[in-house]
Amino acid sequence: MQQNLFQLLEAASTTGAGFTIYPPDAKGSATRLSYEQLLQSAESDAKKLSQIEGVTSDSILLLHFDKHVDNIRWFWAATAAGLVPAMSPPFTADLERRKRHLNHLHQLLKSPIVLTSEHLVPDFLENDQLRLTTIQSLEDAPVQNASRVETGAFKDANDTAVLMLTSGSTGNAKAVCLRHGQLISAMQAKSAHHDNTSHDIFLNWIGMDHVAAFSQVHLQAVYLGAEQIHIQATDLLVDPLKFLRLINEHRVSYTFAPNFFMASLIKNLQLEVSDAYDLSCLRVCASGGEANPTETCRRFSELMQKYGAPAGFLSPGFGMTETCAGAFHAKDCPDYDVRKGLDFASLGTAMAGIEMRVVAPDNTPLSDGEIGELQVTGPLVFNKYFNNEQATAEAFTADGWFKTGDRAFIDAESRLNLSGRDKETVIVNGVKYSPTELESVIEETQIPGVTPSYTVVFAYRAPGSHTEGIVVVYLPTFDNTDIEAYAQTSSAIAKASVNLCGVRPYEILAVEKDNLPKTSLGKISRSKVRVDFESGAFADLRARNAKAVQDYRLAQFKAPQTPTEKTIAALISEMFSLDPLEIGLDASIFDLGIDSIALISFLYQLQHKLNIEETISLSLALTSPSVGTMAAALDNLEAGVGEYNPVVPLQASGSKTPLWLVHPGVGEILVFLNLAKTFTDRPVYALRARGFNAGDEVFGSLDEVISTYYTHIKKTQPKGPYAIAGYSFGAMLVFEVIKRLEENGDEVKFFGSFNLPPHIKDRMRQLDFIEVVSHLSYFLGLMTEEHSVKVGPMLHQYSKQQVLDYIVELAPPKRLAELGLDQTKLEKWASVASALQNLAIDYEPTGVVASIDVFVAIPLAGVAKNKQDWIDNKLSKWKDFSWSEPRIHDVDGAHYTMMGAEHVQSFQKKLKSAIAARGI
Repeated sequence: MQQNLFQLLEAASTTGAGFTIYPPDAKGSATRLSYEQLLQSAESDAKKLSQIEGVTSDSILLLHFDKHVDNIRWFWAATAAGLVPAMSPPFTADLERRKRHLNHLHQLLKSPIVLTSEHLVPDFLENDQLRLTTIQSLEDAPVQNASRVETGAFKDANDTAVLMLTSGSTGNAKAVCLRHGQLISAMQAKSAHHDNTSHDIFLNWIGMDHVAAFSQVHLQAVYLGAEQIHIQATDLLVDPLKFLRLINEHRVSYTFAPNFFMASLIKNLQLEVSDAYDLSCLRVCASGGEANPTETCRRFSELMQKYGAPAGFLSPGFGMTETCAGAFHAKDCPDYDVRKGLDFASLGTAMAGIEMRVVAPDNTPLSDGEIGELQVTGPLVFNKYFNNEQATAEAFTADGWFKTGDRAFIDAESRLNLSGRDKETVIVNGVKYSPTELESVIEETQIPGVTPSYTVVFAYRAPGSHTEGIVVVYLPTFDNTDIEAYAQTSSAIAKASVNLCGVRPYEILAVEKDNLPKTSLGKISRSKVRVDFESGAFADLRARNAKAVQDYRLAQFKAPQTPTEKTIAALISEMFSLDPLEIGLDASIFDLGIDSIALISFLYQLQHKLNIEETISLSLALTSPSVGTMAAALDNLEAGVGEYNPVVPLQASGSKTPLWLVHPGVGEILVFLNLAKTFTDRPVYALRARGFNAGDEVFGSLDEVISTYYTHIKKTQPKGPYAIAGYSFGAMLVFEVIKRLEENGDEVKFFGSFNLPPHIKDRMRQLDFIEVVSHLSYFLGLMTEEHSVKVGPMLHQYSKQQVLDYIVELAPPKRLAELGLDQTKLEKWASVASALQNLAIDYEPTGVVASIDVFVAIPLAGVAKNKQDWIDNKLSKWKDFSWSEPRIHDVDGAHYTMMGAEHVQSFQKKLKSAIAARGI
């Protein structure tokens, strides 16, 4: 009998079984490796890990990857080396939260060694505390005959096998210690509960940082010596029916589908007319992560059984990271739940190795049917959080039972049924969020229509809904007759929610002050507001809100006219069950309820409905989010023609003077997207260079660029005062445009130069095509700055085609997909950038403008020694071209990262302050 995971893999290596992994974006063929090959790789890679500087037998190895193959390979390498791997989930897009999370991990995991891929290094925000090692550097390192301090083959059953991080939904993440013996016991229990054998075929599409993917699928298949299939989550979220095609093709018998994905499959299956699926092989589809409505289970089962799935294949369950994923599973869903009249599916009986009890607040066990706190104990339950004695002590009762934090009851047939959570969390697409987080984001965004400190967020599941939603209740600053304010405030709150958790709230409700009473300590009772909402106390207010927003939309409504406009509007209506009258030409996909997951699926479906061969990139949707602008962009894309318009409205609402942003030397404006999201009180327009669209010629001279931009600024904003800023190369263009505006008698109150000096011709002369495409690749996140510098000499020995081949091969597939980039488009982009910069090889600044604000970041290598040298000898020269003394603003980050995700929050604060100081 095996006592540790390494021995588990050794046993599996003799079976001939293995795993198949599909590459990201499902491009290319799937790769299969046997467990024997995985074992050989693990033993070889373990030697590489032992050579990392500072590694010891006590080292924690934090694994941060975005591909299944990397997580699996290096988990087993760490296991073979006798190290303790910690599985890192994807980082949040909220950079302030990410910084706190990274600093917390450094402390919690006792200065871990971080193993990641080169293209993910920027995700760590230049955190100099963390000890980063890339797998690419290990690949290049020679393997010495280094002896390991301790190998995985000799680990004891009570030793920690892996650290799994909790979501941190109610605070900082905790690291759950899962023991070798605990995991092996869990594999025995899971396989016995569902009668799984070596003949089963497992399918996983969830990240390996999630305990369901790690133990429920991957480890269980290794334990059984069974085949397993892995595909990236994004590939199924884009095309949910691919899930069924994979089951059919690989004869999958065991898989996992959380409730939100079941709901997506129901929607897609109802539109599908096909007999192409044979699902008779599917014995078990486990489900968990959030409550499963019985009606969703019934409809899902009914649709799947049409394609041959057996009765009772759906197995809702309950488990936590602390219990090695699912520890309770139903076997007769939905029949049992329908028969009992349950709103939410029962979670079945306990597996071997775990016991449950439901207790009152004083820890007294309750009788069947009584609701209380769910507690569990047994060999399947963890025994501690790593480096967190306080959390461990708080998690267990005096008699050793783990307090799950969930409210539940046990029915007369000893089945577990959940009845809510003790802790206030919101589950969105299976991921937990703290309501406080969203409340804080709304407060920090300083939305004009929201009264500070009077915002409440809570979870709500509408009757008949498949999934849980978010409700935001706020105190408005405007009169209840102002329908425009209702609509604009609702839109701004929706954007804040989408930015944080990728979903628009189910409802955004403005209430009266009496509805949000505060305690003497200034707190609002979230539970009371939720009860009032659910009980109907807000019925009149909800009707008033809905009518105000509807009246505003109807007043602004412009009906779709062209075939493309109608197709986009119809797809939005179909996907999100919206009234067609809500979907006019000016309707934004974000304001109408689309989230990050649905957006990928939306673009995929739209591409096929319009029969467009090219992938519709996320950048097109982000820069053309309304029905009308998206239709125009797609028509131009398809036709390869269309009048060039440099103006891209990044943020259309707000009453203050618009802010204009002019592109850097790469010609595109994607760098401004994160910045534009932070403005809610003024429109934000960006200017994009010519040459990207089919049929467009690049600009032939600087005068043509300046004249074009001047004309379009005046066309969009006929009168001043103006606020215009340029990033890098764009600052030179802004300087020339402002001179023309001021010569015309217009007032320019704000001119921002983002890290560019006035004299640039020497720098422009240094940039050949190879330099341009290298800088472009780093700017777009296709490679790191360090790697760009490292391979620069090598690339100069390559042909243009070889350079492009190298970059596209190196780039993260996900990033290429987001940008809609392939080799041809990258070459076109580089050509536009090169042409732009060639226009300035003889540029000499002349003339004077009223004022200038210079934003200073760490300069590029080779242009200055440091920031102070950059200011003293380059940026300070702006004083020769301004009537007033330039104002210098020191900002975080380097030239290419100053407005990146990691620094945009601090940058926007300084930018807004500078604009306000100019009285605009």
